[in-house]
Amino acid sequence: MTTSRTSVALPGQVLGPASVNDVGTGTHVNDNHLYASIAGRVESIASTPKSSMQPIISINRSTGPLLPEVGTVILGKITRTTPRQAAISILALGSTGFSVLKESLPGLIRQQDIRATEIDKVKVDESFRVGDVVRAVVISLGDERSYYLSTAKNELGVVMALSEWGNQMVPVSWKEFLDEKMGVREARKVAKPV
Repeated sequence: MTTSRTSVALPGQVLGPASVNDVGTGTHVNDNHLYASIAGRVESIASTPKSSMQPIISINRSTGPLLPEVGTVILGKITRTTPRQAAISILALGSTGFSVLKESLPGLIRQQDIRATEIDKVKVDESFRVGDVVRAVVISLGDERSYYLSTAKNELGVVMALSEWGNQMVPVSWKEFLDEKMGVREARKVAKPV
């Protein structure tokens, strides 16, 4: 049962003493106090009269994730490729319904994170091209410059691509797109439709 407590908390805000509240999603304990770990609406799930449990305090983000976390599925656009990695501009977050970001975030897909098998044979330029729209998953918060992403699952990879001639392409296998107007195939790490 949720109480009527509906205030909004910011990260680091004290939510109450840890001795009378249990930790929920988006909260943490420090020095016997419960703190908000993320921004969002405070929810308190009260214990039942017969239960000896304490109320559970959580932070709810009803608008979707604000920043990627490890395991978050993203949609992004390839902005640059090198022999060892592809730079990507993260445009949307979410697994089922995507939340479009107001500002893009930087990400990197390293050569070893493109495929799960035959990692030593992967070539970045045969997997992605600048302008490709990619579905990937966050595997690390990375360094101060970029999130580290992976496409090493069947449902991850290029979801939309244009050919060298600027024509929309269609996937024909797990590693090729076809430009139907020109009749030309181009190599990509293709995402399985979901």
